[in-house]
Order: sequence, then structure tokens, then C-alpha cells
Amino acid sequence: MGPKIAEKKRKASLVVAETHDESENEGSLDNLINGLTLSQGLLGDEGAEDEENEEASTDQPNYRVTTDANGGVRYVYDEIDPVYDSDDSAQEGANTIGNIPLSFYDSYPHIGYDINGKKIMRPATGEALDALLDSIEVPRDWTGLTDPATGKPLKLSRDELELLRRVQMNELPEDGYDPYPDTIEYFTGIEETMPLSAAPEPKRRFVPSKHEAVRVAKLVRAIREGRILPYKPAPTGDEADAEADEADEGHRYDLWQDEQPREPHAMHLVAPKLPPPGHSESYNCPAEYVPTRAEREAWEAADPEDREQPFLPARYDALRKVPGYGELVKERFERCLDLYLAPRVRRTKLHIDPDSLLPKLPPAEELKPFPTVCQTIFRGHRGWVRCVAIDPTGCWLASGGSDGTVRLWELLSGRQVWSVRLTGGGGAEGDVDAKTSTDDEREPVSCLAWRPGKNALVLAAAAGEDLFLMVPTVAVDPELEQASRAVVDAGFGHAASRAAKKPEDANKQPTARWTRPHDHSLEAAGVLVQLRVRSPIRTVSWHRRGEHFCTVSPAGGRSAVAIHTLSRHLSQVPFRRQRNIPQAAHFHPSRPLFFIATKQRVRVYDLQKMELVKTVQPGARLISDFDVHPQGNGDHIVVGSYDRRLVWHDLEMSARPFRTMRYHDKAVRAVRFHRGGLPLLADASDDGTLQIYFGRVYADPMEAPTIVPLKKLVRGAHRVVDAVGALDVAWHPKEAWCVSAGADGTCRLWM
Repeated sequence: MGPKIAEKKRKASLVVAETHDESENEGSLDNLINGLTLSQGLLGDEGAEDEENEEASTDQPNYRVTTDANGGVRYVYDEIDPVYDSDDSAQEGANTIGNIPLSFYDSYPHIGYDINGKKIMRPATGEALDALLDSIEVPRDWTGLTDPATGKPLKLSRDELELLRRVQMNELPEDGYDPYPDTIEYFTGIEETMPLSAAPEPKRRFVPSKHEAVRVAKLVRAIREGRILPYKPAPTGDEADAEADEADEGHRYDLWQDEQPREPHAMHLVAPKLPPPGHSESYNCPAEYVPTRAEREAWEAADPEDREQPFLPARYDALRKVPGYGELVKERFERCLDLYLAPRVRRTKLHIDPDSLLPKLPPAEELKPFPTVCQTIFRGHRGWVRCVAIDPTGCWLASGGSDGTVRLWELLSGRQVWSVRLTGGGGAEGDVDAKTSTDDEREPVSCLAWRPGKNALVLAAAAGEDLFLMVPTVAVDPELEQASRAVVDAGFGHAASRAAKKPEDANKQPTARWTRPHDHSLEAAGVLVQLRVRSPIRTVSWHRRGEHFCTVSPAGGRSAVAIHTLSRHLSQVPFRRQRNIPQAAHFHPSRPLFFIATKQRVRVYDLQKMELVKTVQPGARLISDFDVHPQGNGDHIVVGSYDRRLVWHDLEMSARPFRTMRYHDKAVRAVRFHRGGLPLLADASDDGTLQIYFGRVYADPMEAPTIVPLKKLVRGAHRVVDAVGALDVAWHPKEAWCVSAGADGTCRLWM
């Protein structure tokens, strides 16, 4: 089928050539078109016949049926033309003339021979027709070159064109080839347990070497013949002198005679020195360094790596009795390894003055005034004095003790002017000492708090489950007394109207009961209201306006924290449940925020939105007391704990402590800020002392507060009774004075 197609192409080329000649002779384009049509017709007719033959051949089987030697049927298949489906990696050319110039075939109609020895005819070369077609449309794979092996136009595929472009642009010929692949690490930290070669050991490694036996025999023969002297004889006098001169001339020379001094390298690091020997390495060490029998056995039983020192100390009477050290060579070898293998680092010593690391604080002398000495001692309570409070005018001091009494003192003179027993039999000043009661009937006065404001003088005192609101008649004039009674008694009318409006709530147990004192002697002494809650009260705190106050009862459960309204005699529980036991609570000085201290955290709530704003973590084991700074928008609180720490918190900065101070040997019982505008802070501890601090807060939020410990009030401090010292502390509303209460039954004024 190949020769037929070649013959058809040859005829077509002849027709095109004749047409081309006629077109040149006549100069007519019609003849050229007619010739082209004629050639197309020839090729089309014969090509159609060839296509019909090919279709017929594809329908026929590719085998012949013959008879074998035994008379059976034999199928003989045609030879398969592999062309491009073969396994050859490269395509073989059709022209097999070899490395012969094609110019040898210029005078022949053929250009070579194929693999079967048949001539490869020269393809038809059109001139005018090809020029016309090339000018009209350029083929996609047109290169303009001629294949010298076949004489046909050279056609390149897209891959070959891309390869030529990469070579011309100095790029990698192969697409996707990585010239720098990841290397394979042949040496790893994995221990190879299998050998690289499992070949058996040869026999020659287990038998004596014949080659060495021959060499030894030669050496023995040379020694017997005297050609080799195993021991060199001692030289005589003349020979010794000659050898000495020869050694001096040829063998004795200085290796470093021409050595020039060199500058040390910039990266040279001096070897570190060994530490000096201690007392345990002495040959006559002290007796306490000599190990006992048990220590020696423990040292010998331990691994060498676990021993604190590689030797056991020993004592000898004289240095000459000290034996040789068996580990000397090993230690020297390890020292050499350290010098040779261990990297050296040059560490620059920092010469820093320790004082420069401390914050620059002003001296205490420049921060006066602050209390320094004990001016007055108030005596009269039996047992502990648990709480103290100074009225807003700064003239009167109220104290409450374990004997169940509340006493009023004149602050400057220390004179007691009024007292009342709240539990265990009430009464005025004269009846307190006259009446007696058992210890079981007495409830200690746990806390005291004066109502803020000078328009009314009202004192709140808590004893057990009862909270008493009183107006000391001795300490006030008639007008102020009448105004104070009006403030306290105003709530009874609201309570009566509220009960009349809601009779269905009469069976419900209220949060607190507002009543008149049950004992008439208390009412005669000035106690106007008795408020009873469900559990013993620990702390009382007033709102800045004097309208509300809160109580904290750690054992109260759901009603542990209660907020009371004085003008309406109304008590509310702001929280449905308490996850932790509360210890103390305070109102924010300027915003509707409420602070509650549990055993280990301080929570800040928004009373308007009824949501938790922030949780402060002082890091204390058990919080004893805390206070809110009256200035700086109330963004600073101080927390005292039973683990002897005083913690300052900046709420705007972080929930973690800003400063932690430890100046006491025992638990911190109470902490208080000065409410009169002075930047002072005091705390009371079980060691009987008070610590005074300077704590200034700035309006600029970017500036940290200044905290300076001023003085520890030790001289004249409270006496420690049953491991309890100072229990409470209170500041004067204007002056830099403070009053402390202690377990020794006294109150002390510090000025």
C-alpha cells in the first residue's frame, strides 16, 4: 500500500510541474488553476480508490489459513508493523543510507533507500503553487526548513518547539525537573541493628597468616646471622663522644627557635579554669566530711552518674601516707575532652548597681503627714475589741467588742461618753456594768459603720443576726438628734403601706425584718431600729449618699449578700445564688458598681445592668478584707489576706495584682483607705502592728500609682492574745490620724 501512495504522489507532482511550466509559458492564471484542479482530481480519484481498498482490507482478517504437516488447520498471521507502538525509545528514520552526504543523490530521482532496500523517491517540489499557498496560509507547524534525510519540509511539534525555546532562554529543558532535590541523609541518629553485609566470615581470618610466618622467619634468620641486633650494645668512650657530637649537631635542635609572636585570634576564648578544691578534697579533711558506714554503702550502691562527687573523702595523718589517685587519668581525659569538644561561650559580665533596679521612690520625710506614734489608749472593753469607727465630724469614736457592747469615746481626750449592750441584756451606760449575763447569751459586735453625711448622725452596729441603727443622744444636739431620728423612722410608714398593698405576701419569709428594739432599755438608750437577717452578719458598708447599706453574712447561702434601703425599710437580695462564700462587700464611690470579695476572688457587678463586669484574682489563699480607693474613679482596690499579703489592684490595667506587699509576720485582718483626700493606706495584722503606706492615684490612666511603705507602727502596738493582734483600723475623716482595735481589749489613737 505504501508504493501505491508514493506513485500517486509522484503523478500528482508531475501534473503540478507540467501545469506550472505551462503557466510560466502562457502567463495565465487560469491554466494554473486548471492544473491545480486537475491534480486535485487525480489525487482525489486515486485517493478514493485507495480509501476503498483500505476499508476493504480492514474488514478482512489479518491471517491466512493453511495446512500443517499433520494435515491440521494452521493460522499464519501477517507481520505486525510496529511503527510508533513499538518499544523503541527513539523513532528510526525512514532513510537508511547512513552518514552519507545527500549531495551524492542530486543526480538521481531518489534520495536513499528504506530498511527494505527500496528506493525513496524525491518528493515533488512545487514552486509557484507552493509559494502561492504559503503566502495565503502558513501552517501551524511550519518552520521554513527542509529535512535533509527526506527532502520534505521539517515539521516540529509543540513539545519540540517548547524545548527549543527553553534551550534558547537558558532554561531547564525538562519541565518539572528539580536540579536541587532534597538530599537523603545517610547518617542518622537511628541505630541500624542489621549489618550492611551478611556475607560469612572468610576462613583466612581464623587461621595463622602464612605471609606473617614468612616475615617472622626472615627476621629470625637475620638475628641469627647478626644482621639485626635486638639489643644495641653500649658504646665505648670514643664512640659515645662521637655519637654525642653527632646528636648535638644533627638531632638536638629547637623547634621554636624561629617562632614569631602572633596576635591571638579574634575568636580565641581562654579555657575555663577548674574550680578550686574544697574541704572534702583535703588529705586531712574535717571530721564532718568523712562519710559514715551507711553513707559509704549508699555511695557504692549508687550509679556513677548519680553520685554527688566521684570520690569519698578520707583523712590521713601525713601527706606521705596518701596513696595514688586511681581516677586521675580518667579525670584528665575528661578534662581534655571538655576542652576539645565542648563549645565555649564568652559571657559579658554585667556590672549593675542593685539600687538602680529599684523604683525611684520619694523619701518618707517628704510624704508627711502620716501617723507615727500612739497618742491615746481607750480602755473599757472586756475581751477583744473587734471593730472601730469614727463619725463624719471626726469628734467621736465608736467601738464594739466581744462583750456585746458598743461604746462611744471622745476622740481627743479618750473619755467614754456613752455605751449600750446590744446582746445579753441591754441597757444604757449605767446598766452595762451593773447587769451580768453568761457568755452564751452575749453576741460579739462584729462591725460598726457610721452613716455618711453630716445632716444626720446614725450608727449601724451588727451583733449576730441583728443589725441595730442607733442615734447616740449624748453626742448630738437636739436639732441633729431630731433630724437623725426622722431619717431612721421615715421607713416605718413606707413599710406599713407596702404591707397593706400586698397582703398575699404576708406568708412569705422576708429577707430581713425591720422592727423596733424588743428591749425597751435599748430604745431608751438610743437604739431606734432592729434589723434581723437569716444568718450572722460579718460586715456592713454604707453607700456614699447614706440611703443604702449592704450586709454580708457568709453562712447565709442565697441571702448572704443583702442590700437595704433606709428610707423605705426595704431589704433585697441582688443574687439568686452564690457560688462562693462572700467575705466582704462595698459600693463603688461614684458609679453603680458593687464589689463582693469571696475567699479567693473579688467580683465586680453592675447593679443597673445586673451583670458581672470583672473578676479580680489577687492570688491569695483566703481574703480577709478589702477596700475601694475613694479617688481615681474607684479603679483601684486593695486586698488583705490571711497569708500575710497586701495586694494592690489596678482594675483598668489587669485582673492580676499590680503590687504585692509583705510587711507582716502574721495574717492581715483589715485594710482601709483615707476618705478625707490624703493618699494614705493602713492595714492591721495579727502580729499587733499597723503598716502605713503612701498610695497616690493619678488622673492620667497611663501613669502608674505611687505606692511607698511609710512606717510600721511597732512601738506601742497591740499585745497579741491567743495569736490575735490588731483586728480593725479606721481613719479620721480629715486628719492623718487612725484608730486601731486589738485583741488586748484596747483601742489606740495614732497621730
